[in-house]
Amino acid sequence: MNKIKLAFLGSGYMGQNAHMTNYAELSDQCEIVALAESRPGLGKLVASRYGIQSVFTTYEEMLKNVEFDAVVAAQDFSNHINIVPMVLESKKPLLTEKPLCIGYETAIFLADCAEKNNTLHMVAYHKRSDPASEYAKTIVDEWKKSGEFGKMRLVRITVPPGNWTANAPSPLGTAEPYPDIQREKAPAYFPGQLGADYISFVNYYIHQVNYMRFIMDEKYDVKYCDPTGVLMVVESENGICGTLEMAPYQNRDDWQESIFVAFERGYVKVELPAPLASRQPGRVTILREYKDRVAAVTEPLLPRIAAMKNQASNFLAAVRGERPVPCSSREAAEDLRIAVEYIKMRFGV
Repeated sequence: MNKIKLAFLGSGYMGQNAHMTNYAELSDQCEIVALAESRPGLGKLVASRYGIQSVFTTYEEMLKNVEFDAVVAAQDFSNHINIVPMVLESKKPLLTEKPLCIGYETAIFLADCAEKNNTLHMVAYHKRSDPASEYAKTIVDEWKKSGEFGKMRLVRITVPPGNWTANAPSPLGTAEPYPDIQREKAPAYFPGQLGADYISFVNYYIHQVNYMRFIMDEKYDVKYCDPTGVLMVVESENGICGTLEMAPYQNRDDWQESIFVAFERGYVKVELPAPLASRQPGRVTILREYKDRVAAVTEPLLPRIAAMKNQASNFLAAVRGERPVPCSSREAAEDLRIAVEYIKMRFGV
């Protein structure tokens, strides 16, 4: 099969360190043929480093002058309202960073836009693509289906602040100012500080909100919010309890995010590395409590592939039509619904 021709829309910190580096390493599957970067000096620097032949300052120019198959747009989520409809209306498969946008109503609009244009839109929840997450998900799904280890009872996600970059190298940069654009703001029903609190929650914890549903494979609703902002308790449509522990402590030099999935007679535990850790998958520990023999604790040996790189492979596979995206815009819209529920319950709105 011919290589997929990728176009990048933006080349900032995440565009370079989380995305462009990984697609460049997947040169057997794709090639980056064009870049649209509103800061021309930065665009030239990045294009030179990655061997990108065509550089533009706008998506419209790039679309008019270069043939490409799909778009990676690693931009701040407050700008998604501006770029997502434009790309989807050009019928190009699209990957954007998490979250889908800021407001739940906007999220529904963007998901509708993908369906109206019959165009793939993948939201980059890279934790779903970690080899540890993919492995754990198969085990959890098997246990839920077979009932061998009883009912699924609890999902506990803990995410303390830490060194999320894993000391990744600094990206290329220039002194050019960011363009003056109209960014999405918090919903009107969250004015002032409420809006700031809402955006902060979305920015820092939307990954875990998404992962909760990924591992449960069920919709859920918020049932309790600790007033200090440390704990959120949820319940799935089939009665599974979930807890999200937000910054219960701080760990300056490491990253200690964990997901604990408890069944009646066993558990699956996932420990995820820092988001920008290179060639480092997460770790999975499984306890199986058997009825007629000694219990067993196992830890699979996983391939040395980082989540961000595996996510790139998953996007390319989806563009080729080989499998669905790990997280579509329609599913990602659910994360914003939960964020609205959380803020309303915590602050009594």
